Amino acid sequence: MPNFEFLYLAWPLMLAVPFAPQAVAKTAAATTASQPEIASGSAMIVDLNTNKVIYSNHPDLVRPIASISKLMTAMVVLDARLPLDEKLKVDISQTPEMKGVYSRVRLNSEISRKDMLLLALMSSENRAAASLAHHYPGGYKAFIKAMNAKAKSLGMNNTRFVEPTGLSVHNVSTARDLTKLLIASKQYPLIGQLSTTREDMATFSNPTYTLPFRNTNHLVYRDNWNIQLTKTGFTNAAGHCLVMRTVINNKPVALVVMDAFGKYTHFADASRLRTWIETGKVMPVPQQR
Repeated sequence: MPNFEFLYLAWPLMLAVPFAPQAVAKTAAATTASQPEIASGSAMIVDLNTNKVIYSNHPDLVRPIASISKLMTAMVVLDARLPLDEKLKVDISQTPEMKGVYSRVRLNSEISRKDMLLLALMSSENRAAASLAHHYPGGYKAFIKAMNAKAKSLGMNNTRFVEPTGLSVHNVSTARDLTKLLIASKQYPLIGQLSTTREDMATFSNPTYTLPFRNTNHLVYRDNWNIQLTKTGFTNAAGHCLVMRTVINNKPVALVVMDAFGKYTHFADASRLRTWIETGKVMPVPQQR
């Protein structure tokens, strides 16, 4: 069964404890160095005022991106200028990657296109993302074609999409390409609004039922982060991924962290990178025993 982001994470605990304790050896105190330490496979930070690279680590390594794909899904939907209040039927019939994937959202029930976007971006709901593609002018295949055309137009030369959710290992990109996606996302304020929503209730029809949803990025619950847009992603192949448009050291930045092994490593690496930019101090990466 594919692995994906679960909607119900132990977020209250994570608010109290930023990153779950792992089996680690004693760590040294923070030091000052020219480059920070991170545990993720690749990363990149770009100053959005100048588009200059602040930090990079293996930025051109091509990797699966899991649910980061849903940012492109949202862009393609909004580019089509479809009515956001239109009720859409939950449909995954043309997304074979969805077979056997658990969801609380019932097939064939209905909800507005805007709420589909909210669930896909905030809670990484796979059935919502797949349904958006199924209700695209020209159909599902046209949607995937539009995703790749959009990537090409943004200069994302090492990026490829085969489906809208990110469950496929063939949805791939690089940290550098994803910063380009984040730069382009400035033109989509609704994506920023929906992706940073902390929690919401979604009401479906045919049949009528209501479900609670929460954000998969625990950093949006923290008042010391100013996040304008975000998306998380996870599959076994992709590891844990995180992209954000945020503010660090009073500057707007695009931050990408990919291929993190630990469940909270991508959040910890984002904090380590922020500390390094703001103070010059390197926060050590805990070593597993």
